[in-house]
Amino acid sequence: MRTAVIIAVIIVAVIVLAVMLIALIGWRLPKQHSVTRSILLHKTPDSVYAVTRDFAATPKWRSDVREVKVTTTPDGRVHFREDGKNGTVNYELAEDVPGQRMVTRITDTNLGYSGKWTYLFAPEGANTRISITEDGEVSNVIFRFLSRYAFGQTATIDSYLKSLGQQLGETVTPE
Repeated sequence: MRTAVIIAVIIVAVIVLAVMLIALIGWRLPKQHSVTRSILLHKTPDSVYAVTRDFAATPKWRSDVREVKVTTTPDGRVHFREDGKNGTVNYELAEDVPGQRMVTRITDTNLGYSGKWTYLFAPEGANTRISITEDGEVSNVIFRFLSRYAFGQTATIDSYLKSLGQQLGETVTPE
Protein backbone atom coordinates (compact mmCIF):
# COMPACT_ATOMS: atom_id res chain seq x y z
CA MET A 1 0.00 0.00 0.00
CA ARG A 2 2.81 2.39 0.90
CA THR A 3 4.45 1.86 -2.51
CA ALA A 4 1.19 2.79 -4.26
CA VAL A 5 0.99 6.05 -2.29
CA ILE A 6 4.60 6.92 -3.15
CA ILE A 7 3.95 6.22 -6.85
CA ALA A 8 0.78 8.35 -6.76
CA VAL A 9 2.66 11.24 -5.11
CA ILE A 10 5.43 11.00 -7.72
CA ILE A 11 2.90 11.00 -10.57
CA VAL A 12 1.10 14.05 -9.14
CA ALA A 13 4.42 15.85 -8.60
CA VAL A 14 5.49 15.19 -12.21
CA ILE A 15 2.16 16.50 -13.51
CA VAL A 16 2.38 19.63 -11.34
CA LEU A 17 5.96 20.26 -12.45
CA ALA A 18 5.00 19.80 -16.12
CA VAL A 19 2.13 22.29 -15.81
CA MET A 20 4.40 24.75 -14.02
CA LEU A 21 7.04 24.40 -16.76
CA ILE A 22 4.43 24.91 -19.49
CA ALA A 23 3.11 27.99 -17.65
CA LEU A 24 6.63 29.39 -17.26
CA ILE A 25 7.43 28.92 -20.94
CA GLY A 26 4.03 30.40 -21.90
CA TRP A 27 4.63 33.38 -19.62
CA ARG A 28 7.93 34.08 -21.40
CA LEU A 29 6.31 34.04 -24.86
CA PRO A 30 4.93 37.31 -26.27
CA LYS A 31 1.21 37.89 -25.69
CA GLN A 32 0.67 39.39 -29.14
CA HIS A 33 1.17 37.65 -32.45
CA SER A 34 0.45 38.39 -36.09
CA VAL A 35 0.26 35.65 -38.72
CA THR A 36 -0.89 35.68 -42.34
CA ARG A 37 -1.98 32.81 -44.57
CA SER A 38 -3.44 32.85 -48.08
CA ILE A 39 -4.81 30.70 -50.87
CA LEU A 40 -5.46 31.26 -54.56
CA LEU A 41 -9.00 30.50 -55.74
CA HIS A 42 -10.26 30.30 -59.32
CA LYS A 43 -13.13 32.68 -58.57
CA THR A 44 -13.68 36.44 -58.68
CA PRO A 45 -13.03 38.56 -55.58
CA ASP A 46 -16.76 39.34 -55.34
CA SER A 47 -17.74 35.65 -55.33
CA VAL A 48 -15.11 34.73 -52.70
CA TYR A 49 -16.14 37.72 -50.60
CA ALA A 50 -19.82 36.73 -50.85
CA VAL A 51 -19.15 33.30 -49.36
CA THR A 52 -16.97 34.63 -46.53
CA ARG A 53 -19.36 37.50 -45.74
CA ASP A 54 -22.39 35.20 -45.41
CA PHE A 55 -21.68 34.43 -41.76
CA ALA A 56 -25.00 32.64 -41.19
CA ALA A 57 -24.15 30.06 -43.88
CA THR A 58 -20.71 29.11 -42.53
CA PRO A 59 -21.95 26.04 -40.60
CA LYS A 60 -22.78 24.52 -44.00
CA TRP A 61 -19.11 24.47 -45.02
CA ARG A 62 -17.10 24.71 -41.79
CA SER A 63 -17.14 21.46 -39.81
CA ASP A 64 -15.88 23.24 -36.67
CA VAL A 65 -18.93 25.55 -36.51
CA ARG A 66 -22.37 24.24 -35.50
CA GLU A 67 -24.39 27.46 -35.56
CA VAL A 68 -23.99 31.16 -36.28
CA LYS A 69 -26.42 33.81 -35.10
CA VAL A 70 -26.13 37.18 -36.85
CA THR A 71 -27.56 40.40 -35.41
CA THR A 72 -27.45 44.01 -36.47
CA THR A 73 -27.41 46.79 -33.88
CA PRO A 74 -29.59 49.90 -34.30
CA ASP A 75 -26.52 51.83 -35.52
CA GLY A 76 -26.02 49.25 -38.31
CA ARG A 77 -23.07 47.29 -36.84
CA VAL A 78 -23.09 43.58 -37.63
CA HIS A 79 -22.39 41.13 -34.80
CA PHE A 80 -22.34 37.35 -34.96
CA ARG A 81 -21.94 34.50 -32.51
CA GLU A 82 -20.28 31.25 -33.55
CA ASP A 83 -21.07 28.09 -31.61
CA GLY A 84 -18.67 25.30 -32.42
CA LYS A 85 -16.15 22.77 -31.26
CA ASN A 86 -14.13 25.52 -29.53
CA GLY A 87 -17.13 26.87 -27.64
CA THR A 88 -18.99 30.11 -28.24
CA VAL A 89 -17.24 33.20 -29.57
CA ASN A 90 -18.81 36.61 -30.23
CA TYR A 91 -17.57 38.80 -33.09
CA GLU A 92 -18.29 42.11 -34.73
CA LEU A 93 -17.77 43.08 -38.33
CA ALA A 94 -15.37 45.99 -37.73
CA GLU A 95 -14.73 46.86 -41.38
CA ASP A 96 -16.44 45.86 -44.61
CA VAL A 97 -15.39 46.87 -48.12
CA PRO A 98 -17.27 44.45 -50.40
CA GLY A 99 -15.02 42.37 -52.63
CA GLN A 100 -11.85 43.94 -51.22
CA ARG A 101 -11.44 43.84 -47.45
CA MET A 102 -13.21 42.69 -44.32
CA VAL A 103 -12.20 42.80 -40.65
CA THR A 104 -13.83 40.73 -37.91
CA ARG A 105 -12.99 41.26 -34.25
CA ILE A 106 -13.65 39.12 -31.18
CA THR A 107 -15.81 41.05 -28.72
CA ASP A 108 -15.55 38.61 -25.80
CA THR A 109 -13.17 39.64 -23.02
CA ASN A 110 -13.03 36.42 -20.99
CA LEU A 111 -11.73 33.78 -23.41
CA GLY A 112 -8.02 33.93 -22.62
CA TYR A 113 -7.45 35.16 -26.16
CA SER A 114 -8.68 38.03 -28.35
CA GLY A 115 -7.95 39.67 -31.65
CA LYS A 116 -9.09 40.27 -35.17
CA TRP A 117 -8.93 38.74 -38.63
CA THR A 118 -8.31 40.94 -41.65
CA TYR A 119 -9.44 39.39 -44.92
CA LEU A 120 -8.03 40.74 -48.20
CA PHE A 121 -9.52 39.74 -51.56
CA ALA A 122 -6.90 40.51 -54.22
CA PRO A 123 -7.45 39.78 -57.91
CA GLU A 124 -4.71 37.80 -59.63
CA GLY A 125 -5.77 37.68 -63.26
CA ALA A 126 -9.15 35.93 -63.31
CA ASN A 127 -8.45 34.45 -59.86
CA THR A 128 -8.53 35.72 -56.28
CA ARG A 129 -5.91 35.51 -53.60
CA ILE A 130 -7.63 35.63 -50.23
CA SER A 131 -5.27 36.45 -47.40
CA ILE A 132 -6.23 36.35 -43.74
CA THR A 133 -4.09 38.09 -41.15
CA GLU A 134 -4.71 37.26 -37.51
CA ASP A 135 -3.63 39.92 -35.04
CA GLY A 136 -4.14 38.16 -31.77
CA GLU A 137 -3.40 38.33 -28.10
CA VAL A 138 -3.26 35.28 -25.86
CA SER A 139 -3.43 36.26 -22.19
CA ASN A 140 -3.70 32.72 -20.80
CA VAL A 141 -0.11 31.43 -20.44
CA ILE A 142 -1.07 27.75 -20.85
CA PHE A 143 -3.06 28.46 -24.02
CA ARG A 144 -0.19 30.68 -25.25
CA PHE A 145 2.21 27.73 -24.91
CA LEU A 146 -0.22 25.34 -26.61
CA SER A 147 -1.00 27.71 -29.48
CA ARG A 148 2.68 28.17 -30.15
CA TYR A 149 3.98 24.61 -29.72
CA ALA A 150 1.06 22.16 -29.83
CA PHE A 151 -1.38 23.19 -32.55
CA GLY A 152 0.27 26.26 -34.10
CA GLN A 153 -0.87 29.85 -34.44
CA THR A 154 -2.09 29.35 -38.02
CA ALA A 155 -4.19 26.23 -37.36
CA THR A 156 -7.57 28.01 -37.30
CA ILE A 157 -6.82 30.12 -40.38
CA ASP A 158 -5.54 27.07 -42.27
CA SER A 159 -8.66 25.10 -41.40
CA TYR A 160 -10.87 28.03 -42.43
CA LEU A 161 -9.10 28.47 -45.79
CA LYS A 162 -9.19 24.74 -46.59
CA SER A 163 -12.91 24.65 -45.82
CA LEU A 164 -13.48 27.76 -47.95
CA GLY A 165 -11.63 26.14 -50.84
CA GLN A 166 -13.76 22.98 -50.53
CA GLN A 167 -16.93 25.09 -50.44
CA LEU A 168 -15.84 26.66 -53.73
CA GLY A 169 -14.97 23.28 -55.26
CA GLU A 170 -11.20 23.51 -54.91
CA THR A 171 -8.50 21.70 -52.97
CA VAL A 172 -6.10 24.28 -51.54
CA THR A 173 -3.00 24.41 -49.40
CA PRO A 174 -2.59 27.60 -47.35
CA GLU A 175 0.73 29.37 -47.69
